[in-house]
Amino acid sequence: MEMMVDDKAASWYINELQLKTGDMVQFFVRYGGCSNVQKGFSLGVVKQIPEDIGASFDSNGITFFVEKRDIWYFDNHNLHVELDENEEEPIFQYVN
Repeated sequence: MEMMVDDKAASWYINELQLKTGDMVQFFVRYGGCSNVQKGFSLGVVKQIPEDIGASFDSNGITFFVEKRDIWYFDNHNLHVELDENEEEPIFQYVN
């Protein structure tokens, strides 16, 4: 699995989570919500120190990552995080 966080989405997270250069943000699997890849699950986001990185991407001085234990969720898709400028919030794209 590969992941990408575009600069606009990274800037949104920096502002919302009050991140500083060198901080790390985890995308983690949580029960509930909706997703295009796993029914009944969705992604959560938290500023966190990693335990065992499965995939990561650096943008604007921040490392975004997914732990190995959560790779199953993506069902062989790559994760692209982009900013929906109409809604002014990040969106998750699951790409083959």
